[in-house]
Amino acid sequence: MSSSLSSSASSSSPAPHPYWLLAAVCLAAIGMPLSFTGPAVALPAIHAALGGSPVQLNWVTNAFMLSFGGTLMAAGALADAYGRKRVFVLGLLLILLGSLFAVCAPGIVWFDLARAAQGLGAAAAFAAGTAALAQVFDGAARTRAFSLIGTSFGAGLASGALLAGWLGERFGWQAVMWSPALVSLAALLIGAACMRESRNPQAMGLDVPGTLSFTGALSLLTLGVLQAPDSGWGNPWVIGALAGAVLLGLVFVAIERRVAHPMLDLTLFRYPRFVGVQLLASAPAYAFVVLLVLLPIRFVGLEGRDVAETGRLMLALSGPILVVPTLAAWLAHRFPAGAISAVGLLVCAVGLYALGRCAPGAAPRELLLPLLLIGGGIGLPWGLMDGLAVGVVPRERAGMASGIFNTVRVAGEGIALALVGAALTALVAARLAHLPGIGAVASGSSAASQAAQQVTTGGLQQALALLPGLDRAAVLQVYGDAFATLLLGLAAVTVLTAVVVFAFLRGEEQAQGAEAALNCPAS
Repeated sequence: MSSSLSSSASSSSPAPHPYWLLAAVCLAAIGMPLSFTGPAVALPAIHAALGGSPVQLNWVTNAFMLSFGGTLMAAGALADAYGRKRVFVLGLLLILLGSLFAVCAPGIVWFDLARAAQGLGAAAAFAAGTAALAQVFDGAARTRAFSLIGTSFGAGLASGALLAGWLGERFGWQAVMWSPALVSLAALLIGAACMRESRNPQAMGLDVPGTLSFTGALSLLTLGVLQAPDSGWGNPWVIGALAGAVLLGLVFVAIERRVAHPMLDLTLFRYPRFVGVQLLASAPAYAFVVLLVLLPIRFVGLEGRDVAETGRLMLALSGPILVVPTLAAWLAHRFPAGAISAVGLLVCAVGLYALGRCAPGAAPRELLLPLLLIGGGIGLPWGLMDGLAVGVVPRERAGMASGIFNTVRVAGEGIALALVGAALTALVAARLAHLPGIGAVASGSSAASQAAQQVTTGGLQQALALLPGLDRAAVLQVYGDAFATLLLGLAAVTVLTAVVVFAFLRGEEQAQGAEAALNCPAS
């Protein structure tokens, strides 16, 4: 192993203090959630400046998520094969260019393309940066380093909406687009000067057929799920996208079983600890990230809270991500990571259940504890996931592991947002259709469904116009019941995930056994 590691680093590269590398990757991790949350907050101003249909405006967020999630695996493979520093720097440059093109875009379509470029750059920078960290940190130091990555990502997530709102009001939507670019520029300057080049000495180049089939499958899957709420699950384009995803997925598995140097070593999935990490990666999507979108719509669009109060409530949800990952790193010295992660998910599930019992218009003090429980609970696994992702495979395959993990996490967020949004709309529509006096209006038409779509996107007045005879209180009651049912379901899924994660990520003794097995060639 030691000989492999020594050959994986360029002998001509300088060897600066590893914490400069950590600083560069942490800055990149701060910038990525700013790229995700900022444009969503500035969407009305972007619409006013660039125009666009509702579908085109949806792609302001979707284009970033699709390109980010769809290329993380390929980015990790490229980093291992061609150099982690090289891919990291190129990714940050692409983020800067994407920001420039977005600010200068003449229309919404060009803006969406620029957002896709930002997603590609974010995938390259994140996969290469985390893989590079795995080359210079070991053991407890690696746990602390990756907990700082989680904290940095949380800092960007917690401050993104507030920062974007302030920048948009003071300087316009262009300033919102420049904020992640400036953070990425700082990461680029530090990384270019201080990062040491490293690569997998056994890498034989990029697995082009595997990369194309995997990226195509994930892109079609994400595209189909994202479009389904707008177009309907029976839409031919949605069905075609999902069928194409299944077909390309089967092609990918067939390719990876036959090539000598696959992008994804399918034998990794023989080990429960590796599978457990991938399950853990998907948990924040439905237990936490979906609330970052749903709650502002509820608080502002339906309940009529002002932006300042909403910002404070959202800070209660996302603020714990700033500090709890550091606590998780400290606890990891004393308890198994699987146990810490499972406890965190259970705490999060309690928060989801408690939030579901808060009626629309509840006082902020009633919402505070559930929001803190959700954010604090998810913060425990959040601080351990990145380190676990690269810690359960041989070090020279860290780029592959990082790419798989982040692909599951980011793609899971996009899919969870689409599925949870569609579920909430269906729950609201079903309850509206059963209200006295509404059945006749809704039968033979899509009035209840259209009203539900308006309600779940914050269009309360538009929903009332579609269903005359209903007042605001009745619609809010329907929405509150549907939201409570949704959160109960999410809490149940989170509890199930906690049980499975605890079973798969058990203790250091089992972890060492799995890692030893991974280092042995498969028979």
